[in-house]
Amino acid sequence: MKYIIRTKLTTALNPIVLEIVDESHKHAGHAGAREGGNSHFKLKIVSRTFTTLSRLERHRFVHEILQDELNNQIHALSLILLAPEEL
Repeated sequence: MKYIIRTKLTTALNPIVLEIVDESHKHAGHAGAREGGNSHFKLKIVSRTFTTLSRLERHRFVHEILQDELNNQIHALSLILLAPEEL
């Protein structure tokens, strides 16, 4: 799943920073948690694409990019989305 996320986000956003952390182990036994993980992710993305977008627009954009995964495999997604000048 990390590979798919990385590939899609790299293609769409050309990020300067892309950190993907699988936090599924923290949610074992909870609703939406799958055996074997790959259901809860924390992402930190720094991209020039975000420079002209509001916080809400950034979140919507990332959700659009990962729509198939969110509909089928990813249960939770925590996002830190920054433009380079916000570092």
